[in-house]
This record gives sequence, C-alpha cells and structure tokens, in this order.
Amino acid sequence: MPHVVTANCNDCKYTDCCVVCPVECFYQDETMLYIDPEDCIDCEACVPECPVEAIYSEPNVPSQWSSFIQLNAERASALKSAGGDAHITEKAPAKEGPDCKKK
Repeated sequence: MPHVVTANCNDCKYTDCCVVCPVECFYQDETMLYIDPEDCIDCEACVPECPVEAIYSEPNVPSQWSSFIQLNAERASALKSAGGDAHITEKAPAKEGPDCKKK
C-alpha cells in the first residue's frame, strides 16, 4: 500500500520527508508534494518526518481527504512525465503560504 500526501501539505511544503525516502518517490508542484504510488514501497520513513502530519498510508487516509489518493497518483504521474525539477530528493526551503497551518 502506498502512502499519500494529503491536505495539510497544501500551501505548506516541507521537504524533510523527501530526504528520508529510499526510493525517491516524491514530486512537487508550486502548491504541495505528491507521492508516486507506483514507486512507493510503504516503508513509512516519511511519515514521522512531516511536521504538518500530511502523510498517511492509503488505507488510513481520513475520509475527508480520500480524493488525495487519486490526486497523488495523477499529479505524480504528470510531474514525472514532464521531467524537470518536479522530482524532489533533497531538502529545500520550506514554503509556508497563507493557508499553511504548521502544527
């Protein structure tokens, strides 16, 4: 079961999770991060690294955020195909936009 980045990451990008991922399955756009479900090995290394508690294993995604399962798959696939700097493997400066609610 892959992991999923959910609403808490929206406008609140912290990349601590990307650094610990052994299979480098994170992609980003200007708003948030996404996990490629094809590459995720369900190791859970990213979960404790997320300061906004945005990452869940797919079966544990809260029901109000279930749309993020498909969103991660679609956005990761599109960003992966596009190439460029969307694939993120290193820590970058945090993005704390106006909708960011850091815990």
